[in-house]
This record gives sequence, C-alpha cells and structure tokens, in this order.
Amino acid sequence: MLKAAGAAVTATTALPATTAAAASGFAHPGLLHTQTDLARMAAKVKAGAAPYTAGFAKLTANRHAQSGWTPNPQATVYRGAGSPQNYATLYNDIHAAYQNGLRHHVGGDSAYADTAVSILNAWSAKLTSLQGSADRFLAAGLYGYQFANAAELVRDHPDFELSRFQEMLTKVFAPLSDDFLVRHNGAVVTNYWTNWDLCAMACVLATGIFCDNRSQVTRAIDYFKHGEGLGSVRNAIPVVYDNGLAEWLEAGRDQGHALLGVGLMGTFCEMAWNQGYDLYGYDDSRFLKGAQYVAKWSLGGDVSYTANTRAKGAIGGWSGRETASAAAGVDPAMTRPIWAMIANHYTKRRGLPASYVTRIAAKSAPEGGGGDYGPNSGGYDQLGFGTLAFTRDRVASPSPDSGTRPQTGATASPAAAQDLAATGSSDIAGWSAAAGITAVAGGLLLLRRRGE
Repeated sequence: MLKAAGAAVTATTALPATTAAAASGFAHPGLLHTQTDLARMAAKVKAGAAPYTAGFAKLTANRHAQSGWTPNPQATVYRGAGSPQNYATLYNDIHAAYQNGLRHHVGGDSAYADTAVSILNAWSAKLTSLQGSADRFLAAGLYGYQFANAAELVRDHPDFELSRFQEMLTKVFAPLSDDFLVRHNGAVVTNYWTNWDLCAMACVLATGIFCDNRSQVTRAIDYFKHGEGLGSVRNAIPVVYDNGLAEWLEAGRDQGHALLGVGLMGTFCEMAWNQGYDLYGYDDSRFLKGAQYVAKWSLGGDVSYTANTRAKGAIGGWSGRETASAAAGVDPAMTRPIWAMIANHYTKRRGLPASYVTRIAAKSAPEGGGGDYGPNSGGYDQLGFGTLAFTRDRVASPSPDSGTRPQTGATASPAAAQDLAATGSSDIAGWSAAAGITAVAGGLLLLRRRGE
C-alpha cells in the first residue's frame, strides 16, 4: 500500500453543511456530484434554464445514455500490446452506467437508474482481474475512478449490490493504482509522464471515498501535495511565472496529454472538494495557474516553457534521459470536456479571475461526454457533461483562502452552511460575468479580456 510521503492533511476552515458527513464516513453522494449538485441540475433543466438545457440535450442524445443499454461484462480485462485487448467493452459500459445514472437524477425516470444498476451489478459479479502491459495501470486508474463515480449515483438503489461493488473496487482497481504510486511498475520515479500518476491518484481517491476508506483518501491527498512522481502538483506544474501562469509539464510532450492531465487534476480536486479538502486552492492556487497556462496555449497563445529533463528507465536496468525544451504545437480546435468544472469552481465558488479558462470553457460548451469525442479510448478519459453538471451561480460573497478546508466530519458554521452551488435565476448573467462576456446577442458571444 502507498506510504505517506509528507505532512499530514490539515484543515482550518468550516465545511459547508451540504457536504458534511459523520466522522466515521464520507458524504454520499460525494465524488464529482453532491446531492445538492444533482438537485440543482434537475431544477434548472425543469425550469428550462440555459445552459443546463443544452447540456442535458447533449446527454440525452448520447447513445450510452439510453435505458436499453445491455452490458457485456468480462472476467478479465486486458489493456496493452501483446494481449487480447477488450478494455473498450469496459469503458463503454462504465460510461453507459454513468450517463444513465446522471440522466435519472436530472430527468427523474427510474428506468435509467435501473439500467445503470444492471450494468454495475453485471460487472461486479464477473470482473476479477485487469491484465496486459504497463497500460493495465492506466486501465485501473481511469476506469477505477470512473466506475466509482458511476456507482456513487445509484449507491442507494435497492437493487444495487453495494458491498460486492466495493469489493471489486478494493480488489481489482485500487491495488494496482496504489502499487503504481509506490513502485511505478519497477521504473525510476520520473519514467512515466504526469498522467500515469494522476489517473492512479484519481482511482485511489475515488475508490477510497466510495468505500469509506479514510486512510486511502489521506494517502491520495498526501501524494497530490508531496508525492515524488510527476503527478504531484509541484512536479506536474514545475514553474510559476511572474504573469500568473504556471508551466504544465506535459505541454512539452503534446496537447492531447496536457489536456488529459488538466482534466484529471481537476477531477481529483473536485472529488476532494466535495469531501472538505481544498486542493484547488493549494499552494496559492497552483492548479489554477497551470490550467490557465494550458488554456491560453490551447487557444493558440504564446507561453513560456523552461526546459525540463527527466530520468527514464528501470530500477537496476536500462536508463536514459529525455529533455522537453519547448511547448509543443497546438490545434485550437482540439478540446476535451474538462473546462466547465474548473471555470465554475474558480470564478463562481471562489470569485477569482480566470480569463483563459473561462474563454476556453465558453468555446467548448456545451460539453458532451464519452462517445462525443471520438471512438477510441482517449474520447472516454473524462466522464464529461460539465455544462450540465458544473454550471453554477456565483456565490454572493466568495472568500478565497489559502487552500485548506476541513476534513469531513467538521461542524459547519452558519456562514459555511450557505450552499456553494446555490440555484437562482441568474445563470446567463453569472456565467457571462465570469467568462468575460460583455454581450449575448443572436447566439454570438462577445468576449473581453480580463486579468490572468
């Protein structure tokens, strides 16, 4: 199991009542979506509020979000060269379970919840192993965090086999991710790029929350802060510049992997936030600065890049070094469904400027999900639907702080009891202000620049 690598998780501010839970457990639902989030989505769609309706339309149009989906569970899932790869079956079924679960909460039709449960139960009854090349660690990380999120949406369904699903996560997914963060598949700690760590971290955190394993959650959060691998926040974002942007390490690799990394770190921060840990704000909002950097670069802007050399190889075996000396080229049309979550956190919950993130979020809206971004595995690395799930009104009196919130179980103060995802009638006005939109006319968004 993963050993702690630094100081213990600390907490100094009060937790909102909407996510408070008993000290013995965690808030449920409480991964990417809280009960308040789900209620907000349903109320907004019922009221016909924009942009929720556009986001919901993306969900209902997706072939995975249909109540007739039939699962195809496997006893062993393979990912990687040299094996009978069948992992596409897994990620398609996971996205069908997630999308049906989400559609149930928003639209209210129990048939979608029943479908999600049938998918999840089928897999927990059959899956026993993840195999393949080193890519099996990617499968464990990506599909472990996604599976937990899909199941969290229906964990109280009377037909859901909760304990069996927890056992599957605990025996099949979490151990591989936990082991990767300790041993990195027998390689030197910098051999694997940032995203390998990040997906493992997301799995350890999500499965820990789902299974009410506090020590596992603490390990994941500690790795975010102090881990030796390239997924910890200071290694993934190694250089902070005077202009308020911070270099994303994988920008020296390529755009697709950099976008994946931002999405994974945002997912990690959001799940932690919903249990009382503010990693979004950790180290003077270092993640915001890195996300701003990737957003500006992906929009075609010039960014600085400090050359970075990393060691490669196996411990006691072959070795080498690789240097990334400049940010790679970009395709401004490339996108992933990652930006709404990040933009809404910083501009709506915290009241912070995030010009590039909000611009690229507006450009990417409405965000879809798995099945909307290509047929291959890269199109299924995020659960998506952020326009529907994460659009929120701005908090009336945001109070940005140093980046710590209390661990779950803290008693919320009256001020903290205010819902961070409050609903209201100012969706378009609030989003426009946060995104730097000065006019909305005939469907045309006119953008103005704001400080970085």
